Amino acid sequence: MKKIFIWGGLTIAALVLIMWKLGANKKENEAKTEYVKQSNTGEVPVLVQQVKKTDFSQGFAANGNFEPIRELTYLAETSGRITDLSVKEGSYVKPGQVMARIDDEILGTDLQNYKVSMDQLKVDKERYESAFKTGGVTQKQVDDIRVQYDQAVTRYEAASRRIRDTRVKAPIQGVINAKYVEQGAYLRAGDKMFEIVDVSRLKLAVSVPEAQVVNLKEGDKVKVSANVFPEATYEGRITFIAAKGDNTLNYPVEMEVTNIAGKQLKAGMYGTAHFEMPKNAPVMLVARTAFAGGVNSNQVFVLEGGTARLRKVVAGRIYGDQVEIREGLNEGDTVITSGQINLVDGSKVTVQTAAR
Repeated sequence: MKKIFIWGGLTIAALVLIMWKLGANKKENEAKTEYVKQSNTGEVPVLVQQVKKTDFSQGFAANGNFEPIRELTYLAETSGRITDLSVKEGSYVKPGQVMARIDDEILGTDLQNYKVSMDQLKVDKERYESAFKTGGVTQKQVDDIRVQYDQAVTRYEAASRRIRDTRVKAPIQGVINAKYVEQGAYLRAGDKMFEIVDVSRLKLAVSVPEAQVVNLKEGDKVKVSANVFPEATYEGRITFIAAKGDNTLNYPVEMEVTNIAGKQLKAGMYGTAHFEMPKNAPVMLVARTAFAGGVNSNQVFVLEGGTARLRKVVAGRIYGDQVEIREGLNEGDTVITSGQINLVDGSKVTVQTAAR
């Protein structure tokens, strides 16, 4: 029991000491603040900036990686054994160029059988249609033979398509970036055969902040540079602007970039898009430090005849350490950029010269 009283007494003493120390610190801070207010004949020392309109360039750069303008993985459309392979990795192909041939012997036999059946049904259909005119057959018999003929035509056309699919043709121009098959291998429909990449033109994908993306539109021309050829400037054209931004309020933007002969860029390389914005009307910019309590407060102190006056403003876009003022200030006003912590509306101030 005695120990409990001892520990309780020590705890109370510690709390009393802490409260006394906090009170002493508060009085000391108040004394310092009052000293600053009373120094210089009671005027608070401040730094100021005169408000004026500035021609502000909104040009900016964004980095990204080059991607092929078109790329695809070619899948087999029919089954069979590869009898001829006419391309290899690195081969350049044009649309319609035959890249491989698949054994079509069995498919050719099926095609011939379907053609014989189709030709026979065509003769029967014509015979029934002729006989119907003289009453030799019924309308139902004519309709039935027509259906059979149409089905035979469909089977023949499908077989013809399968024959054509045995000649594997390039659907786009580009380079064979990867080859997944070898001559003599057996394919099944859907198997991967080739990866084709078209790098005659590239696209550069970048992210653009919301403040700048509103000034862009599809079709705008953009200058593009690459680390591998720093001396070259490539021409880009915006082809896509995302309708929705990500969680950081950046918007994906894509531009098509034309390659330069002798300085060919490759997919995956690093690039920079240089956006040049049209020249806008001059804007009023003030230092970010001019805001009392931060930019979101939308309040600044304005110097009026040696007195600090608190004024409500409307802040616009932020450019580094400068903030656009849309309303609340006039050109020629003087705003206080340092010393606001000691100011209230109506405080007397003295302007100091910033240290260099």
